[in-house]
Amino acid sequence: MRITHYISLGALLCFLSACEKESEITEDFSSMELEAKAPVFKTLKNNSFPISGAEISDFGKISEHEDLELAIYSAEYITSGEDEHVGNTVFFVDTGNKQLGADFVPGYSLDGTSDISYYIDSNRASVDLDVSVTTAAIGRAMNTWKDITCSEIGLNEIPYDGRPTGLYAQFLGFGGSGAYVADVVHAGWLPGEFFDFLAQDGSQFILGVTFTLVFTSGGVPTDLDNNGKADAAFREIYYNDAFSWNDGGTYDVETIALHEAGHGLSQGHFGKAFRTVSNGKLHFSPRAVMNAAYSGVQTDILKTDNAGHCSNWSSWPNN
Repeated sequence: MRITHYISLGALLCFLSACEKESEITEDFSSMELEAKAPVFKTLKNNSFPISGAEISDFGKISEHEDLELAIYSAEYITSGEDEHVGNTVFFVDTGNKQLGADFVPGYSLDGTSDISYYIDSNRASVDLDVSVTTAAIGRAMNTWKDITCSEIGLNEIPYDGRPTGLYAQFLGFGGSGAYVADVVHAGWLPGEFFDFLAQDGSQFILGVTFTLVFTSGGVPTDLDNNGKADAAFREIYYNDAFSWNDGGTYDVETIALHEAGHGLSQGHFGKAFRTVSNGKLHFSPRAVMNAAYSGVQTDILKTDNAGHCSNWSSWPNN
């Protein structure tokens, strides 16, 4: 039996749209919190795609569950922070457990291992930087997460071999593939129109986005390890080519890749943002890689980021 992808986004409501709300000036008239607007509901037609050339029996423990399918679960994005469009599926006043609602399951990866693999697609290059520069920057970001000592996730790179990637990009007509490549796929740069599918005028404020695909059975996300979370199958990361990208300046590839890779490794947004009315400056409390808006070049894992990562991975693969 083949595993098929079912993209059913109508029922997900604000998962794939910006739940954003107009900013309001606080009572002291000195600052305003940046929150989310009412969700922009989107409905896309149901479609299914087989994973190219892959039978369910090829996937280790997954072969024990012949009724499994795959579905888009959610999308998390980082914004430029240049206007009041911040946050993603939650308000950007997030002091939760720093975890997403879906996580990988030991032994249930589509490559049949408990290691977490990643792939950097060089087919969709940025118009601003040579692909060797962006690939190196993304690689540095992945190594930064890999170097955190609390986790034993076996984070390893699948070498680039020219194959197309991106199930969601393929679905929207931007080219790609429904084939499984790695657990975390950096699927490259896409034009601004791609990001308008996520939120109204998304091309103007979304820098990068991470899609989570989960296993489902009978249309319901599975929880094979009984941890109260949907079981992540793999994740896809896209970057917005409508912005000017830089290596060490605004907008810094490594910084954004580090943030999106955090989502790829199951970490949610954290922190609070507010803009001072008198001077228009955006502030973060605390400033962290996993803030929902860009706060300048940031290539080191800070305390809250480290805590979020370790809360997800410290006991892996014995979750």
